[in-house]
Amino acid sequence: MIFSSSFSPFFPIPASPVIPQRKLLFPLKFLPLHQTSLQIQHTQLASASSLPSLLSRNLQKCFLQKQSQSAQQQQQELEIERLFSNLNQATLKREPGSLSSAILLVTGTTVGAGILALPAVTQESGFSAFAVICIFCWVYMVVTGFLIAEVNVKTMCELGSGGVSLVSMARRTLGTVGVQVSCWSYIFIHYALLVAYVARSSDILTNFIGIPIWESAAFFTLAFGGLCFFGSKRFIGAVNGILVFGLIISFAALMAVASGDLHWDALSKANFQAAPMSIPIIALSFVYQNVVPVLCTNLEGDLSKVRSAIVFGTGIPLVLFLVWNGVILGTVSDTGMSLDPLQQLRSTNGIVGPIVEVFSLLAMGTSYIGFVLGLSDFLSDLLKLPTGENMPLPYLLTLVPPLILALLDPEIFFKALDFAGTYGVLLLFGVIPAAMSWSDRYSNSSLAVKLPELVPGGRITLLLVLGGAGYVILSQLLENFQHL
Repeated sequence: MIFSSSFSPFFPIPASPVIPQRKLLFPLKFLPLHQTSLQIQHTQLASASSLPSLLSRNLQKCFLQKQSQSAQQQQQELEIERLFSNLNQATLKREPGSLSSAILLVTGTTVGAGILALPAVTQESGFSAFAVICIFCWVYMVVTGFLIAEVNVKTMCELGSGGVSLVSMARRTLGTVGVQVSCWSYIFIHYALLVAYVARSSDILTNFIGIPIWESAAFFTLAFGGLCFFGSKRFIGAVNGILVFGLIISFAALMAVASGDLHWDALSKANFQAAPMSIPIIALSFVYQNVVPVLCTNLEGDLSKVRSAIVFGTGIPLVLFLVWNGVILGTVSDTGMSLDPLQQLRSTNGIVGPIVEVFSLLAMGTSYIGFVLGLSDFLSDLLKLPTGENMPLPYLLTLVPPLILALLDPEIFFKALDFAGTYGVLLLFGVIPAAMSWSDRYSNSSLAVKLPELVPGGRITLLLVLGGAGYVILSQLLENFQHL
């Protein structure tokens, strides 16, 4: 439960709905004592000298029963509806988080630049091998998102405030070293991907509108960055929902046009030896964990809603990725392996080009919103700025550096995408969530109140998460050294 002053936007919830089946211990404990005293008074079977010893025995029994029930309550998992209430600063009315908006935020954040690179990195392995690796990566990234949500809610319980980012989570669970690794990994990944989004979007806008690339980059940054800074949560959710809807429409149109020449036999190709090389890009395609702290705050710490938002919000991109890659890999020929399959499809079908550009721009926009919200919230917590207020400094630090880097090197898109997916994603959203959860679950300094665990399996599951991320990172490092 979160305790706060009356001026805080987070109002505490009464104890009765948070701790069900709460019993009044003391009236029940002293009832036998009163009955015994009445029997002594009316029957005169006990002398006045025996009353102190009887009173002592009853009090000792009451104390032992109280201790036993207190120990049982500490081990009981609490079913929490919500930790706090989000209030509108102007109307002071509660604004509960919308589950549909949360799902769309996760979906929009997930469908980004990674989907554009999937056909190129999975062409050698084939669609069947890609489907297996893609489902595996989806399960893995859902699990790490659950771990982040679990630690985030526990951190909010301990700190007594909402808006807790990865900094506070790492500081509470991993100490100073964990904070440093988390901070630099988080900042690097977000800046790298924001640079990639600005560079790619400005290139698309320049081709469409015909304006200089610096104007396109500035327009994209101001439009979506201004939306994140000035817009309310409801407005941002509504705009993001419209963009996701347009994303799905353009995706359906693209699949309808491109699937006319689909060769079903090509989908049976499977080269599992080449499949592991595509894991970093596929894992990058499922990145959404940066908005999990935002989800936990918007949904008022309701773990059941957070779990649903993560599962459904990433399930939609999973279907999109499978259909997208299946249509493209099943349409292009096997000749010209050095060419990007998406570029081959553009060259053979003139209608596909504009649809791909619209789809790409919408994918960049939805992901850009999620990453700006995540990084600005992270920087606010890092700079210890007041929660619940939109301060301009975090947004300036979020928007300006990627804009400058994208203008200095317009071809930085694929470089930033490859490096961020290879090393940063699996470290920040693979190793660190498992390490934080391990410390949070099995450390002696954990909370006395035990909240439900979103990920079952205990230490075995956490070891599998750590081992999977570590194996991929070491494999990529060894391969890069071999090419030096």
